[in-house]
Amino acid sequence: MKNPVKWKIDIKESGNNAYDLIFNATIGEGWHLYDLGPYTDGPNPTQFYFDESTYYKKAGGVKMLIQPKIEFDEMFQMKIGYFLNKAQFSQTIQVVSKDSVTVKGYVEWMVCDNGSCLPPTEYEFAIKLPGAKGATSAVATQKPTAGSAAKNSVTTAVPATTPASAVTETTPEAIIVKDTIAPAPAGDVVASFDGKEESKSLWAVILEAIAWGFVALLTPCVFPMVPMTVSFFLKNSQSNNGSNSKAKGKLMASLYGFFIVALYTVPIAVIIFVTYFAGGEAVTADIFNWLATHWLPNIIFFLVFMVFAASFFGAFEITMPSWMVNKSDSKSDKGGFIGVFFMALTLVLVSFSCTGPIVGTILIKSTQGEIWEPIITMLAFSTAFALPFTIFAFAPSLLKELPKSGGWLNSVKVVLGFLEVALGLKFLSVADQTYHWGILDREVYLAIWIVVFFLLGLYLLGKIRFAYDSPKDHVGVGRLALSIVAFSFVVYMIPGMWGAPLKALSGYMPPLNSQDFNLYQEKQAGGMNVEATNNEGTTFNAKYSDFLHLPHGLQGFFEYNEAIAYAKSVGKPLFVDFTGHGCVNCREMEARVWSDPRVLKLFKEKFVMLALYADDKKEADEKDWVTNESGRVLKSIGKINSHLAMTKFNVNAQPYYAILNPFTEQHITQPRGYDLDIESFIKFLESGSEIK
Repeated sequence: MKNPVKWKIDIKESGNNAYDLIFNATIGEGWHLYDLGPYTDGPNPTQFYFDESTYYKKAGGVKMLIQPKIEFDEMFQMKIGYFLNKAQFSQTIQVVSKDSVTVKGYVEWMVCDNGSCLPPTEYEFAIKLPGAKGATSAVATQKPTAGSAAKNSVTTAVPATTPASAVTETTPEAIIVKDTIAPAPAGDVVASFDGKEESKSLWAVILEAIAWGFVALLTPCVFPMVPMTVSFFLKNSQSNNGSNSKAKGKLMASLYGFFIVALYTVPIAVIIFVTYFAGGEAVTADIFNWLATHWLPNIIFFLVFMVFAASFFGAFEITMPSWMVNKSDSKSDKGGFIGVFFMALTLVLVSFSCTGPIVGTILIKSTQGEIWEPIITMLAFSTAFALPFTIFAFAPSLLKELPKSGGWLNSVKVVLGFLEVALGLKFLSVADQTYHWGILDREVYLAIWIVVFFLLGLYLLGKIRFAYDSPKDHVGVGRLALSIVAFSFVVYMIPGMWGAPLKALSGYMPPLNSQDFNLYQEKQAGGMNVEATNNEGTTFNAKYSDFLHLPHGLQGFFEYNEAIAYAKSVGKPLFVDFTGHGCVNCREMEARVWSDPRVLKLFKEKFVMLALYADDKKEADEKDWVTNESGRVLKSIGKINSHLAMTKFNVNAQPYYAILNPFTEQHITQPRGYDLDIESFIKFLESGSEIK
């Protein structure tokens, strides 16, 4: 059995009868522990559950004291936070009784490595705290708060296994009561995985910001100012006696570029540093986590993107107040370093109607990642934006190579408007998926994108005109090439309306399981009927099939005893799939191995399928409840299946695949875990396709 996380609890007195409970997780090499989430249709976040009591109360929720690593997960199609090596969480408890109190609860956590995931595991803890000074006695009423705890509590993922050292009666004491899932003997070894999960690296963020910086230069508010500004520096480098001071002009132009970078980057850095040092890393991380997952900021971001798009289309202009621009412009006449600074400030303010939406776009996107990403993003953007001013000052002859200003500059704005509409939908999609509104399923999302890029193609061909567009009597080669790209993209997306995976867009699309009509899945559907026979000879649908499903249209069972009974009745081997909603490697096996037509053919013709979800939270039918070795009644489907995996199969990791003889409930062939070798998986199925 695997137990890759060790837990230690520290207690820190914070004054006014309050104590900070510090939960320290030491994570085994190669494993990662998920953060607080929450994640809809994603991995199980770490969670704390505290018993309610009149002796004490929680002050706020659990906080992360170490910033998690946040990456985009291609399998779950969302950004997910996790910890490597160690994690640290804090919960403040306010003691309200003069009597000593014991804070009881349990922590539920989930970890994965590159080859398997462990099912969510619970460990109980009890923490003794001294009574409050000046308080009165209270009658304790303690009860677990599983439902309410999920709202206020925070998740920490780690087993508590090490009790604190002995303490005096008035000293806080951390006691680990017991682990709620008894350990099973060492089990089969799960296959290792040598692949890597794809994620959006920091370099990708930087390169994207640089690209936006160069795009901002091509807007009508900025492009005409490049030669004008450079010429200004060159002309003003003339000294009083008429000699040409090229060095002075280059210095001033370099300072101009530096000030532009500073004006874009420093305000963002100041805001983040103030938040970080005033509230700490945990507060800053909580803010960013809230921005990335809560419905309110995501809806606001969506609306901001739509406003930016309308501005680019010419509905209105987003500008800075005129008094601010005029004040800055008047200061720029002073000359010297101060004058150069105010010239840079004037450029930033005047160009805001074009650069504001772009800056807003990349800032909003960067808040979905690490807490330092907005600073790095703005530094990269502003450097690319300011670089031409310096380059052209050093090599003014290059100015002759620039294209003339004209209607094409407005076309750049309109194209950006279409992109703003497309990208803004992602934020509405996050809110929609998280709260199950069902207003932006995958096919609806795709339909909007198809229309947006089709209209973009028509615009590039001159078939659609906006307020500030000039009439055109012909289409240039550049516009024609871009229209071909837009229409090709439309053609690529159309099959997605019927369930095509569109892997190139997986990071932007809602998950495939949100699609109501999937022709690819319907084509694969079929095989055995999901009905079993009971003792009276009547038929019934597979238990829990109303909310649990197998991939690729496969039909099967989700409860062990029911599946065994059906497999006996049809005389077929039982394929057991220990899986989980939050198991990324399970999803990858299903996407890359199970999808092979030969594998699906074997599944449908040779086996009765059983999927046992180890992390499902729904309560099972009462007759399916089990009592574990410590006497605790397990009621949820996930806990029952996890208990079965550990007691019968001696495993606690997913994915885990076994083929059983339903009459003896013994293995027909050696079980296996995560392995992307399709040929090897087919041999595994073939070796277990006959009852021996």
